[in-house]
Amino acid sequence: MPGPLRVLTWNLKHGRAVPSAGVNLFDEFAAALAGWEWDLALLQEVPPWWPARLAGEHALVLTSRNFGLGGRRILAERWPDAVKSNGGGCNATLVQGRSIVERRVLRLRWWPERRWLLSVRLDDGLWVGNLHASGRGVGEVQRAAGAILGWAAGGPAILGGDFNLRRPQITGFGTAGGHHVDHVLLHGLAPAARAETLERGHLSDHAPVLTRVAWPTS
Repeated sequence: MPGPLRVLTWNLKHGRAVPSAGVNLFDEFAAALAGWEWDLALLQEVPPWWPARLAGEHALVLTSRNFGLGGRRILAERWPDAVKSNGGGCNATLVQGRSIVERRVLRLRWWPERRWLLSVRLDDGLWVGNLHASGRGVGEVQRAAGAILGWAAGGPAILGGDFNLRRPQITGFGTAGGHHVDHVLLHGLAPAARAETLERGHLSDHAPVLTRVAWPTS
């Protein structure tokens, strides 16, 4: 059997810091991600031009405020703390040591902000879902869970991200751990170690959560 799968989830706060830094922090976020050991990184509130420049193969889905993205990017790179979320955003899944062979998305909410499930199938058959829920009840997360279970067709699946819920209880999934509103849930897999939060200094207002996931024994 392969060793534990290391799954990271992190909301990047549109590439901003607490307290505000007033400058573009791509290099700092990229260095943090490169300094941790992970196989899957499920990222939310990511500037859409970042994923292609980060480590690993990637998939993304645009979320809200992305009309006229070229102009938004110019403003966000010069004045990130003035533009804030109006710089545009996406959910992005990064993969190391494996390949993405299929990508699917599900819109979870249209108004007041678009919320999406981004799901990928890896070359070992594992389905991985990445979401940023609105926090308006558990319905969005349950819809996301139902979709990924359907795509996985009984096989193992991971659902992670910013749930905007403290303790999500989702049909068909158990927990691998989390912190505050950021979680990793499992179907057909089991936690291999206790989840941990990683030191990220002043980057973002969310702590990165690293979980280790064990494959089924049969």
